[in-house]
This record gives sequence, structure tokens and C-alpha cells, in this order.
Amino acid sequence: MTSRREFFRKAGLATAAAGTTAFAAPYVKAANAKITWRLQTYAGPALAEHVIKPSIDRFNKIANGEMEIELYHADQLVPTGELFRAMQRGTIDAVQSDDDSIAAPVDVSVFGGYFPFASRYSLDVPTLFYEYGLDKIWEEAYGEVEGVKWLSAGSWDPCNFATVDPIKSLADLKGKRIFTFPTAGKFLSRFGVVPVTLPWEDVEVAVQTGELDGIAWSGITEDYTVGWADVTNYFLTNNISGAWCGSYFANEERWNELPDHLKELFRACMDSSHYHRLYWYWAGEAKLRTQGTKMKLTSIPEAEWKQVEAEAHKFWDEIAQTSPRCAKVVEILKQYSETMEKAGPPYRYS
Repeated sequence: MTSRREFFRKAGLATAAAGTTAFAAPYVKAANAKITWRLQTYAGPALAEHVIKPSIDRFNKIANGEMEIELYHADQLVPTGELFRAMQRGTIDAVQSDDDSIAAPVDVSVFGGYFPFASRYSLDVPTLFYEYGLDKIWEEAYGEVEGVKWLSAGSWDPCNFATVDPIKSLADLKGKRIFTFPTAGKFLSRFGVVPVTLPWEDVEVAVQTGELDGIAWSGITEDYTVGWADVTNYFLTNNISGAWCGSYFANEERWNELPDHLKELFRACMDSSHYHRLYWYWAGEAKLRTQGTKMKLTSIPEAEWKQVEAEAHKFWDEIAQTSPRCAKVVEILKQYSETMEKAGPPYRYS
């Protein structure tokens, strides 16, 4: 796999040779030439094996030489926080991540990743997007940003705490240095959590050295898959979100240049990836809670955790004030939550 240094060296040489000031190598498409894309995911290598690599391998096989997607992992070519800008200017061609982590310059980016208590189960995310209209809102928002095409959203794992010391009450959260997502960190800071931003690959060592007290970035499936269960001791069963909201994006020019059949193939492979994660996470969360041996389970009493839920709804109302579009999203979330609660089990349990 190309190193970041080699990647940028080649890009710089190609740019200089072309006599342009563009950051990335110019895109040249000869007749009947194979199309090559560079796609960077939010996930490290171990996690990428489950959340994206199977679908990319499938795409490359079915494309039959017409197109190849080169897959790069978290921070491999571009730091995650710079992914959006890099894609916008064509340094990379596509991204798999949540809107929040890549600093997407749209108002709805706050809802990507873990917007507190917006979802209870993994099926909530695709339902909200494709039955309650969030997809149209995302298309509108990204349509106002030059150079990037939002393609699809999917449901990923819940957001639980994995910590060195046990968390059994809200008081135990105070002062804990936690690796998490931007919006999730902003919300959790209301309970004394100190959000910490680090490159993904540095998280495990940061826990070992005491720089971090824990992680609120995933459910237990990822904790075991990526090695975080090896450096933390406890898993808090309460979560602030039942499913992460992640998306696929592409450089708009690169996307528009694809023939229709390759666009449809890419959409089908995105759907395949979304589907795989639905059952992989669902099975993994239950199996590792009951059969995992590396982490002890702790819980904050339900009555106390209700304070976190109540604060989340205040947070929703604050976000709704930031733009008319955000207000529209919050209203949809409220309508959806009310519908699920009225429907009762299995849609919502008390």
C-alpha cells in the first residue's frame, strides 16, 4: 500500500510536470483506459476488513478491469479531519466516514457520527434516511457545496464507553479523558467528560500510557476487533446512541465522469456494505457482551441515565436553533422517536 509520503511526492511531481497549481495530480482519462479511484475510510486496517473491504473487493471484481478502487485506511493518506477538503480538491476521489469527523462544511454535519439519542437501534438510521426523508435533506445540503457528492448513508455500531476504570454513575464520568467524536464530545462534556482528539492509530497506545482514560467511539464489537478491549477493562452498557450514522462521499467531478453502469455498481456495493454492517454489529454486540472475556460490564442505573437522555433533548433544541435545515432534521427526529415509542416493543422498550 502506498505510504503517505510517497503518495504526496508523486502527486507533487505530477502537478509540477503539468505546470498547474493544483494540489493533486491532474486527472487524465484516455479512451478505454481503466478508471482508478483512491478511497480513504475512517477505519483502521482491522476494522476496514469488516466495514468496507469486502464491498470494495466485490466492486473491483465485478468492474472487470474497467475501474479499480484503491482502499486506504484511517489517516493513511490524509488526516481524517482533512478528508473533506482533500476530496473536494481531488487529492482523493472518495471517502467513507461520518460527516462530523471529516469536518464537512454543511450544517447537517452535526448529525453524522453519534448525535446523542437520535437512534436506539441500527435500523433507525436507514429508516430515517430513506423513509423519513433525511436523504433528501443531505442531498440538498451537499448540493450547496462545490466539488463533493454525498452518495449514501448507513447504520453502524452504537456508542458505548470502554474504560480503564469502572463507570457506575454519572459522577464517575467527571474528568475522564475520552477519545470520541466532535459532536459526541461536545455533548458529553456536559457531564464532565474531557473529549480528546487523536489519530485513530494512536488511541491504543494513548490508553496504555494514561493519556486517555477510555474511548467512546464504538460498541463492543469494535473494541474487540481493533484491540481496544486489550487495553481497557470495563464496558458501560448504557450508550448515548444506538447506531452511528456514516456516509459515502465522492469528488463530484470524478463521480460525474463515471458511466452510468459503474455508478450503479458503486451504489449496489455501498448497499452491500451497509447490509453487512447491520448484522455484523448486531450479532457482535450481543455475543461479546455474553461471551467476551476481556471486559467487565458495568451499568449506570436507568433512573440516573434518564438525566442524560433529558439533557440530550435540550441539546437537540439548541442544535435546531443553528439553522432552518437543522430545525427540520430535529423535528423529524422528534416525530420518529414519538412514533417508535407509541408503537412499543419491539420498536421501543422502556
